[in-house]
Order: sequence, then C-alpha cells, then structure tokens
Amino acid sequence: MKRKTLGLIHTSATLVPVFAQLCKAKLPQVETFNIVDDSLIRAIGVKGSLTPDIARRVAGYITSAEAGGADFILVTCSSIGPAVEASASSVGVPVLRVDQPMADKAIQTGRRIGVIATLPTTLNPTSDLVLRRAMLAGKTIELTSQLCEGAFAALMSGDGAKHDTLVAAALKELAEKVDVIVLAQASMARVVDGLAEADRRVSILASPPLAIEYLSKIL
Repeated sequence: MKRKTLGLIHTSATLVPVFAQLCKAKLPQVETFNIVDDSLIRAIGVKGSLTPDIARRVAGYITSAEAGGADFILVTCSSIGPAVEASASSVGVPVLRVDQPMADKAIQTGRRIGVIATLPTTLNPTSDLVLRRAMLAGKTIELTSQLCEGAFAALMSGDGAKHDTLVAAALKELAEKVDVIVLAQASMARVVDGLAEADRRVSILASPPLAIEYLSKIL
C-alpha cells in the first residue's frame, strides 16, 4: 500500500526540525515534505494584518503542496490561519491549520480559556478560532486574551532570556484567571518547561504536538 504524504507549510525555518521530530515519533509511516517562506510573517508584521495579497500567496503554497503530492496539508503558522481556512476548498486534499486541534482541546478542558501571544497578528486569529470552534461545539466559554508586550522584540534581537522572563510572568498572571491556557505561538512552548510546578496549575497547550497527535489518528 502506498504511504501517505504530509505537506507542511511554514513561515519560519525554525519550525522544520520541530515538526520533523514530532512526525518521526508520531507519524513514522507517513512521508513528509516542507515548504518554507518566512517573508509571509514579515509581510504581516509590516502591514499589520493578513492582507488579501498575503492570503493569495498562502493559497498558492497550498496549491503547490497538493501539486507536490501531499495527501494532507498542515500549515504551521497561526497568523495565516484565516487564509488557510479560506483556501482549503480550492484543493482536493484536506488542509489543517495547526491551532485547530489545540483550540478543540482547550474547549474540552475548561470554560475559562486564556489565549496568550507575543504578536497581535497571532493573538487575534487564534482567539477568533477558539470562539468559533466553541460555537461549533455548542460550548459557552469565557475568553481572556493577553498580549505579552516586548517579548517578540526581545526574541528577534537575540535576547531569548528576556523573552522567556516576560512570557513566564504573563503565564503566571493568566493562570490565576483561567482553567486552561492556549499558546498562540509555538515559540512560547519552551518557556512552559521552565516553569515551577506551582506555576503550572492549569493546562498549558501548544499547537505542534496536538496537531501531530490529531493527524496520527487520521493518517
């Protein structure tokens, strides 16, 4: 029987090894290939939102992934999530935005859901997704969104320690108010591992492992 192929679309090369490791562990029977364009996320930052021209480029990569032999497509950036959903019907294979399984898990975990991000361009699409998935599931939730000011700039300038300190402080603060926390960016997940047990009193969800776990059940 022919092995299935998963096409992954990234807006950062740093996510390639993250997903390669997850796929090796959870999807050993699935072939994978990667499409990477970090200019997409830079363009969103410059323009302040996901514009129609950026959305068209996302659609082009999704079409390219299908043409490249993908039986299933995973897009690993939350900031372009709305474009992923809009483009999914234009191809003949299933397309998944990386944060959908995480949003569904959060809705199953608690009523008071916190969403945290270091970029407003990621915070808003993820918050919107959680609200829509809750409505689809018939669940009533209370959503708290928190932007971790200054953390992304610190990370981009090479000050990973400052980024981690700011994110850790924001996580501790948000944990006091909610039942579960959603990390809108995979880059924040490393901070969770460094938190004291007392500061991890609620579930903190990251999208990469949950997306691959979801795919392991259907591929």
